[in-house]
Amino acid sequence: MYRFVRSFSAISVLALVLSACGVQGEEPAPVGNDSELAQAERTPFPLDALFAEAAQEFDVPADLLKAIAYVETRFEMIAGHEEHEGLAPAHGLMALRGEALERGAALADVPVDTARSDALGNILAAAALLSDYADELGLDRADLAAWAPAVARMSGIESLEAQSHYVHEEVYATLRQGVVAVTPEGDVAASIDPIKVEADFERWVSDKAAGPDYSGSIWRPSPNYNSRPSGSIGDPAMVVIHTCEGSYSSCWSWLTNSASGVSAHYVVKENGSEISQLVREYQRAWHIGATYQCSNNNNVDCWRNGYSSNHFTIGIEHGGYASQSSFPSGQIDASARLLCDIASDNDIPLDRYHVVAHGTLQPYNRTDPGPNWPWTTYLNLAASYCGGGGGGTIIVDSNNNNNDTSQGYIEVSGNWNSSANVAGYYGTGYWWASTESISDGASFWFYLPSGGTKTVDAWWSAAGDRSTTAPFIMYNASGSSLGTTYANQQANGGKWNTLGTFNFSAGWNRVYLSRWTNPGSVVIADAVRIR
Repeated sequence: MYRFVRSFSAISVLALVLSACGVQGEEPAPVGNDSELAQAERTPFPLDALFAEAAQEFDVPADLLKAIAYVETRFEMIAGHEEHEGLAPAHGLMALRGEALERGAALADVPVDTARSDALGNILAAAALLSDYADELGLDRADLAAWAPAVARMSGIESLEAQSHYVHEEVYATLRQGVVAVTPEGDVAASIDPIKVEADFERWVSDKAAGPDYSGSIWRPSPNYNSRPSGSIGDPAMVVIHTCEGSYSSCWSWLTNSASGVSAHYVVKENGSEISQLVREYQRAWHIGATYQCSNNNNVDCWRNGYSSNHFTIGIEHGGYASQSSFPSGQIDASARLLCDIASDNDIPLDRYHVVAHGTLQPYNRTDPGPNWPWTTYLNLAASYCGGGGGGTIIVDSNNNNNDTSQGYIEVSGNWNSSANVAGYYGTGYWWASTESISDGASFWFYLPSGGTKTVDAWWSAAGDRSTTAPFIMYNASGSSLGTTYANQQANGGKWNTLGTFNFSAGWNRVYLSRWTNPGSVVIADAVRIR
């Protein structure tokens, strides 16, 4: 036992030091590539010897242990967090959780804390558990293919379809294709030479339809959803980014299990090669357990306060963990393409206030997708897939703190009043002013690098004191009027309303909300969108 403790100590200290020195913040470089055969580049210390030691002690194939570790964590010592209620957090290279962690530690004769936080202890616990399953199943230990049922049991996945996917398309696919993981210094940390092997395990064969809302996904419907509430509170307005705190197959399996009571709209595989759609976008998935508080989200959309965040959000889960040091580029790319599609279909801006972290909206007990999610890269990719600038879209809010002022800004005089009294506004509130015969409007300026035909939409919160003839005047960069649209701001609040299509020129164009209309009411300058 002392031999283990001494080894654990050195490895644990190194792991903790390197973890503490890991890249934090906005822009860690994504790792890996779009193929299954990739360098993980996240492993801070050599692992091959540790896998060999555990394999020899418990008579388990070393390459099989490595393949499981790669599928589960990409060879990273993860510190588990709870993502789905009822599913214990995963820990270590082998992503051991709950009863499996405790049983593996007992079989390996190591303390549970050691099995949770130490690389060798974690691998030993996993090897002991896998060996115990092999004994129970009476497997031929010399036959690598025969270990598949033990791998399926160790995954903790209940669904036969998901077990099949995990065994054939993930663990044994890794064995067939091989893996090389390197340390930051470029030394090989863990490797699997390609092995010609097919799992001795029933393969789930079914023709999977494409996702009904995203053709690049597979439709795996979850029973865990209900209808969104009627009215503007039920219109999808934000996308919530999650990490599964587990592997891709275990994630969609859990989210389609009626007993779990949770779901999401989409799950993205670690390498980006597959996406599952579980819930229709117009339906309410159960992916976030918090009521909305705008103070957690830069005071955006405070009229939503107190409502369940599930009402108006679309959830994207990602295979992986909030504690991991970086995310594979294939996964980020695939998710960005999906995000563009969601944003385009639901008129959701591609910014940090409408594409938000689970941990942002539920900070009291969630941290995902973690400090190393590459937000800038992710949103820029989504914008590029949408044609640039969020699908070629510019949104100018009534609060310049919410605007990219190089693209657009609002300008009002001191005669306009700031308010957030009437629900249904965009962003953090709106400006209002009384109608009268005066040239004192609100100017929504926006910059176009080249001229073109653009559609203009406006957003307001509706009420009985609003003007039914609010004049929106479109000007090009030379100041020439392109047309006027009179909007009834007593109706259609809390959503985008199309004002028309106009031929704008290169430079700073303007949408001008005039006060010069029938007296006795107010006009609302909330937000405009140019697309």
